[in-house]
Amino acid sequence: VPNATLNRSMATPTALTIGNFDGVHRGHAALVRTAREAVGDDGQVTVLTFDPHPISILRPDATPPRLSTFVQRAEYLRRLGADHIVKLVPTAEYLAQSPEEFITSIVDEHRPDVIVEGPDFHFGRKRAGNVDTLRELGRSLGYRTIIIDPIDVAMSDQLMVRAASSIIRWLLLHGRVHDACLLLGRPYELVTTVEAGERRGRELGVPTANLAESPCLMPADGIYAGRAELPDGTIHPAAISVGTKPTYGRHPRLCEAHIIGYDGEVDQYGWTIRLMFDHWLRDQIPFSSSDALRQQINRDISRTRTAVPAAASA
Repeated sequence: VPNATLNRSMATPTALTIGNFDGVHRGHAALVRTAREAVGDDGQVTVLTFDPHPISILRPDATPPRLSTFVQRAEYLRRLGADHIVKLVPTAEYLAQSPEEFITSIVDEHRPDVIVEGPDFHFGRKRAGNVDTLRELGRSLGYRTIIIDPIDVAMSDQLMVRAASSIIRWLLLHGRVHDACLLLGRPYELVTTVEAGERRGRELGVPTANLAESPCLMPADGIYAGRAELPDGTIHPAAISVGTKPTYGRHPRLCEAHIIGYDGEVDQYGWTIRLMFDHWLRDQIPFSSSDALRQQINRDISRTRTAVPAAASA
């Protein structure tokens, strides 16, 4: 251990943080920010993130829906200032390590000067390790431990809520995308490809981009005001529909978006779209006729233009 400490002191200072980081919310941002402060601009911040979620191995029937893919997660973490993002792939054997084995293997590989975590951090077999264990191991393995306070955020109704992936999932499943945005520190996003649809939107004079199924959680059925980022990097307001097209009978659940101000061809398929959910507009309900639906869609587009001004999304 003394030699490891000596070698570490001669190298670039490293701060490490470990977790799931699904969605990369404001609590995760605080971990990265604290890690950066601990090692300075010349140090390096390394994030170890499990993918998939360990619960998918331990209790597959209880696996929570994803808020982000690993690629998205890495992008968000780098934006926050992380230098290295390392994927930890959980296996039954890996998750069976004792807390001491888990941390020792990480220290041996990454040589951190500092490990930064929140107060609810648990690790090792049966989540037996906690922040006290982490501190104790740090004294023998030669790293410093920093435990930060949880991050509480005011919702749109002024209720204070703790930034947590589980809370964000609940908000999205109830259509509260703006409140989810407050906890994330940015809009919730789906990144996927555009695929062929039934061309109902084109028949109504409002062509839509139909999204291929995403591995991430789709918000509750409803109509949303949001934005769409296209492959060329341009961002447009978008009126987004999530649901089963109830006006036209039974359909699989899907997500489609009318991209406002985009005059390109949405019938070209296979291109990538980043869809950002900013505001809930209304429930998705059946209409008595296509004309009634068309009128409502035009109102939805008008409300989207007001809620997501083009100038703010450019």
